[in-house]
Amino acid sequence: MIYLDANATEPLRPEARDAALAAMEQGGNPSSVHQAGRAARKILEAARERVAAFANARPADVVFCAGATEADALAVHALGAGRAVLIGATEHDAIRAAAPDAVTIPILANGQADLVALEALLAAYPGALVCLMAANNETGVLHDIAAAAKLCAAAGAFLHVDAVQAIGRANQDWLALGAASFALSGHKFGAPVGAGALVTKPGLEIRALIKGGGQELGRRGGTPALPAIAGLAAALGTPYPTAQITAWRDEIENFCVSQGAVVAGAGAPRLPNTICLALPGVRAETQLIALDMASICVSSGSACSSGKVTSSHVLLAMGFGDLAGQAIRVSLPWNAAEDMVRKFQAAYAAMAARALRSQVQSA
Repeated sequence: MIYLDANATEPLRPEARDAALAAMEQGGNPSSVHQAGRAARKILEAARERVAAFANARPADVVFCAGATEADALAVHALGAGRAVLIGATEHDAIRAAAPDAVTIPILANGQADLVALEALLAAYPGALVCLMAANNETGVLHDIAAAAKLCAAAGAFLHVDAVQAIGRANQDWLALGAASFALSGHKFGAPVGAGALVTKPGLEIRALIKGGGQELGRRGGTPALPAIAGLAAALGTPYPTAQITAWRDEIENFCVSQGAVVAGAGAPRLPNTICLALPGVRAETQLIALDMASICVSSGSACSSGKVTSSHVLLAMGFGDLAGQAIRVSLPWNAAEDMVRKFQAAYAAMAARALRSQVQSA
């Protein structure tokens, strides 16, 4: 099996596995006052300090959640109260669902936010909450967060950044750039599934979305998933082979273009590992089935759509029309190897050739 779906979940990193197992063996509830509880609390707070150091934030401004979907929802709930909410047209469904009445920020053809349009919207909605993802999960396109943050600051607006896909691949100091908050999810950079965090700048009041026993300083109820949180902290800052992954990404793209594919976001700054390939006239589902039969694991669009294969709202916003339903996402994992690239190329070429023959026969 060739796993090329890292944007859905990265393979588990050894450091994260070891930390998660150690926390699991420790046991105890961090809220308990006895010895076992205090030991668990020590692991939890050490993880919080690690995340804070990574983000150049205070430990008190790190809220652990079940994942970035919850962290995004918490940000909209807490920071969007009484404000208009503006979201990019290509935002993840976690943001779209959390702010169903949001005003849409248009996207340029290359997939980046239209900053001229954002400036106009901020003039119309002063003091708004703006939500922009650092890196798109389908195309890998990077928004200009620094420029967006400057526009938000001038308008007295909050900026929340969904940094899920950027962590470990295109790190930035989002708070220093001017973001009010950002969300992360451990399993997107090699930690176990089940833990994420919302990190905020100092002084922001975070009203709980999930209420309970007062955990996380009253900002998120529920017993924390200690093994997943420990793994998240251990995976942060682990080395990433950017140069090699980028070279393989470019090689795959050039090869697939030679087979008739179109690359979404090719002209924009992008993640080193992400490729969105549209094959004209061939449904995404058909491509996925063909590649899966060749033991190649890729996806179409977001992996958070309950296994459905539909036209990508991201590509529709970028003006791809019918091609939005004919695109797959290839996302190289941190432990990618050359043989994975070669096997994918061979399988893609065979699939594209069959599709071309089918089109010719039906013409």
